[in-house]
Amino acid sequence: MIKVDFIKNLSKEDRLKYMVIMAEGQLSSENDFIANLSNISAIINVAVDDCNWVGFYIMQDETLVLGPFQGLPACNRIELGKGVCGTAAFKKQVMRIENVHEFKGHIACDNASNSEIVIPIVKDDKVIGVLDMDSPSFSRFSELEEMYLVKLVKKIENYI
Repeated sequence: MIKVDFIKNLSKEDRLKYMVIMAEGQLSSENDFIANLSNISAIINVAVDDCNWVGFYIMQDETLVLGPFQGLPACNRIELGKGVCGTAAFKKQVMRIENVHEFKGHIACDNASNSEIVIPIVKDDKVIGVLDMDSPSFSRFSELEEMYLVKLVKKIENYI
């Protein structure tokens, strides 16, 4: 069992650094993709506060399918180009949305969500899935968090 109680006493950046270290530890000790994403969603949930949903969607037959997550039940499938997740996957780019209600075509799986960040997981120019995070706060996700979440996703990509 991983002890993470102390993480709440760290600065925001130190928490994010430790999140990436813990994720790499998970990835280096387990080969199963789903097991890794399950624990990484829990690691992120502990390290990043003020989130109401943290998880992954995995690409299957040109559709994002719900994978491991922390939070309330979510949308099972998201088409490429639809919503923030589908747009991030289609464009292969990070989407950091300060107000999801202003994002045309936003898919509201949880009505409490007001901001969102999505980072595509790409290997050999092929989208494998996305990391998706929602918050009930507007403008919740900063450049600093984006930087560390991208680092975390790069670690995942390295172990695929």
